[in-house]
Amino acid sequence: MVPEEALLRPARLCRAEEVRGRDCPIPAAPGVYAWYFTSLPRLVPVAGCHKQHGAVLLYVGISPKAPPVNGRPPSRQTIRSRIRYHYRGNAAGSTLRLTLGSLLADELEIGLRRVGSGNRLTFGREGEKRLTAWMVEHAQVVWTATDQPWKLEEELIRSCVLPLNLDQNRHSPFHSQLSALRAAQRAHARLLPVER
Repeated sequence: MVPEEALLRPARLCRAEEVRGRDCPIPAAPGVYAWYFTSLPRLVPVAGCHKQHGAVLLYVGISPKAPPVNGRPPSRQTIRSRIRYHYRGNAAGSTLRLTLGSLLADELEIGLRRVGSGNRLTFGREGEKRLTAWMVEHAQVVWTATDQPWKLEEELIRSCVLPLNLDQNRHSPFHSQLSALRAAQRAHARLLPVER
């Protein structure tokens, strides 16, 4: 199967319980993943978005990123580690969680907070739990392994309507609104005390 077809016309979409368990079917390999949603954050425009199996494609991501040009070693992350982190990590390490939490802040009654030393921004322990519960219910994912995932990601961002992608996606009409929403969450968090 052509890599794009695996993402745009998969036989099925996978739910959180399938990828978070011990028998995770995601390979520990480089690749691209696509996030589909059965419920949409209120502000997200979906005109032109790809739909599959009753869900809407809103975001694609890769692991690892393109190798650094500064001589540093490339990342050893895989699509398995990244997808699992998006489902159970926090906004400091997941741009998808940062975006979803910013969009769902009012609905889930969450907001970014400074945590730990005060340099990291997450939705706090309780907020991240609420966001995870929302994703478990509404977010589904598919993936494809490929040696140079950044090339396929670039092609998908250019050819698909992906309102939750910001990087390489300035042509999206939602780009400036989403960027401003995330910036407002960060600015507000910096005014609050550090959550311990």
